[in-house]
Amino acid sequence: MKKEKTVDFHIKWAWHAISRMYNAHAGRFGITMAIGYVLLNIDLDEGTPATKIGPLLGMEPRSLVRMLKSLEERGLIRREVDENDKRFVRIYLTEEGKIKREMAREGVIQFNNMLRERIPLDKLVVFLDVIKEINLMVEDENAKIKAAEPEELPLD
Repeated sequence: MKKEKTVDFHIKWAWHAISRMYNAHAGRFGITMAIGYVLLNIDLDEGTPATKIGPLLGMEPRSLVRMLKSLEERGLIRREVDENDKRFVRIYLTEEGKIKREMAREGVIQFNNMLRERIPLDKLVVFLDVIKEINLMVEDENAKIKAAEPEELPLD
């Protein structure tokens, strides 16, 4: 099968194009798309538990730790021990973090407005339904893979 005829090729191809566009937008403000994405997923008022950010973004814990350390060093976030449960750390945006978050938010809004102007609503609704179904199928498949017994590897 040719790669152009596979669904995953088109999803990845589109995501890379979107990612490049977002990085170009974010770069004008001294951040990356990944930084903007993290900032957008931190609650402005309540902060967000550090343990919740990774799953929201699909990031591995090691990558998230490095990202949060970098954001803290850049003065975009601050960490505070949760008042109700001292085992948890909440992540809050600093004033600079809120400014950068707003810049990232504007980029997302501009892109989505552009999509809505160029693509009829009925097509967008179908696309969103299909992509949700694909995500559910992938999640189900991942659950099956995790639940399956690992194959025994031959010992050499």
